[in-house]
Amino acid sequence: MPTSMRAAELVRFGDPDTAFTLRELPVPTPGPGQVLVRVMATSVNPLDLQTRRGDYRDHLPLPAVIGNDVSGVVVGNGPGANDFRPGDEVWYLAPIFAGQGTYAGYHVIDQDLVARKPAQLSHVEAAGLTLVGMTAWQALAERAGLRAGERVLVHGGAGGVGSAAVQVAVALGAEVVTTARAEHHAFVGALGASTAIDHSAGDYVPQVRALGGVDVVLDTVGGDTLSRSPEVLADHGRVVSIVDIPQPQNLLAAWAVNATYHFLFVGPGRAGLEALGRLVEQGRLKPVIGAVFPLSEIAQAHQLLESGTTAEGHRRPNGKIAITVHQQGESPAPHGASA
Repeated sequence: MPTSMRAAELVRFGDPDTAFTLRELPVPTPGPGQVLVRVMATSVNPLDLQTRRGDYRDHLPLPAVIGNDVSGVVVGNGPGANDFRPGDEVWYLAPIFAGQGTYAGYHVIDQDLVARKPAQLSHVEAAGLTLVGMTAWQALAERAGLRAGERVLVHGGAGGVGSAAVQVAVALGAEVVTTARAEHHAFVGALGASTAIDHSAGDYVPQVRALGGVDVVLDTVGGDTLSRSPEVLADHGRVVSIVDIPQPQNLLAAWAVNATYHFLFVGPGRAGLEALGRLVEQGRLKPVIGAVFPLSEIAQAHQLLESGTTAEGHRRPNGKIAITVHQQGESPAPHGASA
């Protein structure tokens, strides 16, 4: 095993060009009940942009390694960690703001938060699904309790969480209505959405009401979604929001439909990953990867996600931005060398 690893360390908040520095850091040592994972791939999420900008600076002293998605290979076990053996391919969502992040060659994680990677997925695909997939599953299956035969409105169905949520909702037997720009309607339709509404071309509320309303609203976009959701909800409808940007809103109308509101900050866990893995194995959930960068180009990956356009001025492709850390088949560096 190497003793050091390459990592993209966040050294200052702000612009991605100056925020990150590639450094050699010690390979972490797994403690009791933990495994050491060789990170094959990770990904970039809006959460990472917020963290880099400094939105959570009170929770993150610098310098720090950020990132939360992992697909990789177990290479070591701490005392009492017997669920996985070296060589096992795993995927997981690392705890947010707790310990070292995943923009690094190796990562230590409690074995209880790890699941075996579905064989159908490459490491890049798996790393692009952990956070968004877990968010969609926890929002719809666990918080909203979405049931077969119900109708759900997914705001932002072409986004990272939205594209996973459309597929999860369909897999749960629900009818999916989603908001997306007209240029993305074919994309969300291919994911399983039965109705797509161009929110940029007019008010979505009358169009959803014309369908008979919905049982569940998933808010991935913010704005006035919370205050307007009662206008489209059936009686005893549920709203789940994953947006933590301050948005004071009047929720008085929610009383009229006995609405229930849930606010979700996604957390890690094996059970959710195993549920997602079953959907993958059944062919009901597929990662959507829009771009792939090496770890050395983490700043460019952040710029692409933040701007929404490529360096050539083209709109960013639908799907997640994945980061390769190690290449498949690549041997670990010699003892004491960089990984």
